[in-house]
Amino acid sequence: MTANITSLPFASARPLSVGKATGHGSSDEELLHRVAKGDRLAIQALFARHNVRTHRFVLRMVNDSALAEDIVSETFIEVWRNADRFEGYSQVSSWILAIARFKTLSALRRRKEGQLDEAVAEAIPDSADDPERIMLQKDRAAILRQCLSHLSGAHREIIDLVYYHEKSVEEAAAIVGVPANTAKTRMFHARKRMSELLKQAGVDRTYQ
Repeated sequence: MTANITSLPFASARPLSVGKATGHGSSDEELLHRVAKGDRLAIQALFARHNVRTHRFVLRMVNDSALAEDIVSETFIEVWRNADRFEGYSQVSSWILAIARFKTLSALRRRKEGQLDEAVAEAIPDSADDPERIMLQKDRAAILRQCLSHLSGAHREIIDLVYYHEKSVEEAAAIVGVPANTAKTRMFHARKRMSELLKQAGVDRTYQ
């Protein structure tokens, strides 16, 4: 279960049409520009477009669905409040994930639980997934969870951003807040270890 737009202070009581809900025809940058001007439909469109991936990203770190929902809501409230501060140095999706990451780490510190399990959400399907893909995701979830659990938190985080959120290593570095060379080194070691673990588990997939 992902965070619900109706729980946010800018939510509309009226349901949005499919086009408005997804911001069809508008780029993320255009939507964020409208958000900065107080456009509630634009923030709802951004939420509809990015909340599933943001929720997955957070859930892999906190392993607590209710907490993840709260963090996603807080993230989009932050987007609503600070859209005018976006400077365009990264993609809007990267900016949103950076906000989500900051709020997640803050929540983990408050809860005093530092252990991350970033593979727990692998079985959560995207809304666009077909039944066969959903079943495959569920079948592989336990194996991926076990393999990822053998990586350090820093390595799991970089794998998540690059492979599940399709960020470049440079973008992932910006989200995590480390130099690009550090992110590249983490990625190198994470790929190598994941390939070894997946091969041992009989999963025909190489992280390259």
